Amino acid sequence: GLRLLEHTKTARSLCLLLVALCFFSAMLITNDVALLTFVPFAIMILHLAGQSRLLIPVIVLQTIAANLGSMLTPIGNPQNLYLYSAFSIPMGTFLLDMLPLTLISLVLLVISVFLLPNAPVSVDLHEDVVAPSRPKLMMYLGLFFVAIACVLHFISWPVMLVILCIAVFFIDRKLFKDVDYFLLLTFVCFFLFIGNMERIPAISSLLRSFIEGRKLLLGVLFSQGISNVPAAILLSGFTPNVRPLLYGVNVGGLGTLIASLASVISYRAYGNSQ
Repeated sequence: GLRLLEHTKTARSLCLLLVALCFFSAMLITNDVALLTFVPFAIMILHLAGQSRLLIPVIVLQTIAANLGSMLTPIGNPQNLYLYSAFSIPMGTFLLDMLPLTLISLVLLVISVFLLPNAPVSVDLHEDVVAPSRPKLMMYLGLFFVAIACVLHFISWPVMLVILCIAVFFIDRKLFKDVDYFLLLTFVCFFLFIGNMERIPAISSLLRSFIEGRKLLLGVLFSQGISNVPAAILLSGFTPNVRPLLYGVNVGGLGTLIASLASVISYRAYGNSQ
């Protein structure tokens, strides 16, 4: 990001860069991690460039960009990864299904950036950039590719889990204390709840008839109240057609503050900067 900043001369080009970083990086490192990385980065850069008035629109556009860019790939966000696995979608099919919506999103984001006010800018970075530890960086990149190999079905998830746990234990074992175990338990409870509902014929039949033909709309609406990942888990148990559900829970992440964890991350980052 800092290397790319050397070529930005206007406020719009700066904003476009900050939004694009979230859009494209989210496809590989997830929407949440993209925002954890680039929203604080944007806040710092906009302050240095004397463009603090653009903080809110840029952070909002970054949040939208991370949510929409991440929908292209199975590893872009949790709901995609879950639906990709639950419905055993081939990688090529997944990418082709999500590509049109992703391209439309990119065009709309670019248009939105060019609606922002423009002015010449100069970003003066006085502090030297501290590079990460190269050996540790290479080890984590290796683990990232192990995770990708699991998503592509080259290795099984138990093998991946064992490799990751052993590697992290030796690289940085204190990370185990930072895992959100309560969130993992919440997902387990959702799976148990859905499994039980599917096994009650009267309830299962009622929900299937209610959801049929409304998957995209219900994906959007449910996401507003319970967030898009739980919405994907809940609705997936009662429909065999995954494409409209994918569209619904991905677009649905753009609504309320709790529609996506990514929105909460951006909101807290902005609040902490004030």
